Amino acid sequence: MLIILDRDGVINHESDEYIKSPEEWLPIDGSLEAIARLQKAGHTVAIATNQSGVGRGYYNLETLHAMHAKMNVLLSAFGAKVENIYYCPHTPDDDCNCRKPKPGMLLEAMHDLDFSPEDTIFVGDNYRDLEAGWAANCRVALVLTGRGQEALLKLDDSKDIDIYPNLVLAVNAILDSNR
Repeated sequence: MLIILDRDGVINHESDEYIKSPEEWLPIDGSLEAIARLQKAGHTVAIATNQSGVGRGYYNLETLHAMHAKMNVLLSAFGAKVENIYYCPHTPDDDCNCRKPKPGMLLEAMHDLDFSPEDTIFVGDNYRDLEAGWAANCRVALVLTGRGQEALLKLDDSKDIDIYPNLVLAVNAILDSNR
């Protein structure tokens, strides 16, 4: 199974001021261990993250890569790594195909890693994450960390979605469902 994770608000703490440096990139308690558990169970983990702070000039690609390097170093302490990191550096005004709520990054991840939508779960904390997952036809899960509470207010009963307090409990459910 391919598990695609949003980054800010799912793996690391969210900030209204943007995460602009490796020092500001702080993992949510248990998130790194949860990723390791997914991998140890045989799942592939990728990230799909909007990073408009690059397009807005708040930080550059070198800094973004340094944030991801920090995450990977911290993950390595648990014997884990992220298979691929997909990011959209564009602003909403750029109207690109990769920026969520469009499904471009998710479709690219499924293609690159050779998974079908039926074998993919996207975990996000934002309503636009959910929209991207639905557009990519994969299973969608919402975590209530980050902007999850705001996304919860926008949901109606027309969409099938799994809701969890955090990534740790989402991973517990994913692993339990595959036993």
